[in-house]
Amino acid sequence: MPKKILSGTVVSDKANKTITVIVERKYSHPLLKKVIKVRKKYSVHDEENKFKVGDKVNIVECKPFSKNKKFQVMENVK
Repeated sequence: MPKKILSGTVVSDKANKTITVIVERKYSHPLLKKVIKVRKKYSVHDEENKFKVGDKVNIVECKPFSKNKKFQVMENVK
């Protein structure tokens, strides 16, 4: 099964080796036909602590690092 690749923005880098990334997606409501924006926060493993707040990053699904960390940083998006 392919791994999920998501792109988002770093909103917190306070924890050691962990960043919080907010991923935004849009979808059309089936009944109202209105475009809805949904945001979700992911705890992401950042081994070298090199990403800061405001960075755009791609994250990839991986083996669990902890209870909440199931993604790791793939690359920085320019």
